[in-house]
Amino acid sequence: MTSTAATRLAPGDVAPPVGAYSHGIVTQGPGRWLHIAGQIGTAADGTLPEGFEAQARQAWTNLVAVLRAAGMDVSHLVKVTTFLTDATDLPRLGPVRAGFLGEARPASTLLVVQALAQPAWRIEVEASAFHAD
Repeated sequence: MTSTAATRLAPGDVAPPVGAYSHGIVTQGPGRWLHIAGQIGTAADGTLPEGFEAQARQAWTNLVAVLRAAGMDVSHLVKVTTFLTDATDLPRLGPVRAGFLGEARPASTLLVVQALAQPAWRIEVEASAFHAD
């Protein structure tokens, strides 16, 4: 798969990222943008696994499936926004996220929110991706 025409930004006058992300991504040239709606931990059959890690894995599995449907993979991610409903889940998020991202370092934002659309949902992940054609 063709990699994105993207440059990761890590300015020396900004503290280094504290996780698997870049401070900014610059894309250029012709290409395709994909904006992925918030993905939750619900499986294709409508079931919602119990526990944060299982929901996080499913949300990322769903996000990767949308990327794949567009002919992309995680290397094409430019921006990821993650919503958690419980800050104590943060230590369990990193390993799950890293398992999906590998060496990809999209710009990222993490928010802890009071609730998502359904009380049982513990995580939601949305993203934008760019593929240089």
